[in-house]
Amino acid sequence: MAEVRAAEPEDVGAIRRFGEAHVRAHYAPLIGPAAADAQVRDWWNETHIGAAVAAGLVVVAEADGELLGVGQRGRSGADHVVYKLYVHPRQRGHGLGPRLLEALTAHLPADAERLYIEHFAANERAGAFYEREGFAVDRIEPSAGGDPALAVVWRAKPLVSV
Repeated sequence: MAEVRAAEPEDVGAIRRFGEAHVRAHYAPLIGPAAADAQVRDWWNETHIGAAVAAGLVVVAEADGELLGVGQRGRSGADHVVYKLYVHPRQRGHGLGPRLLEALTAHLPADAERLYIEHFAANERAGAFYEREGFAVDRIEPSAGGDPALAVVWRAKPLVSV
């Protein structure tokens, strides 16, 4: 079984390689090769990943020295957001995604009222997964270029009972 843990500085290279190996291949059929390349270039580079790991915002899943999943949280203003949640294609459907979400949620402040997650509209598989995990659509932001596949779906999940 994979171990889910906080990412450490020595994981940065493996996280970057994971993104290069899996993110482009996942997104190219959904949003096009150019947009998929931009995702990897902008969000899976050494600088971006290194800063997120140093800030304690990244969790990883690994087994036998192989990286099987990555999750990253952050902030959008006052809101807590999951910006990355990726599971190796061979591991999808085996419970690793929920475990990564749980690890990210465990690091939120005790007074966090909700957690947001965002995904491209074209990523219907992610949308279905997040729906199963209790994230309801909050809003949809159209893409700057008008491509409906690149619209960003924001979902929210309450973390405390009111």
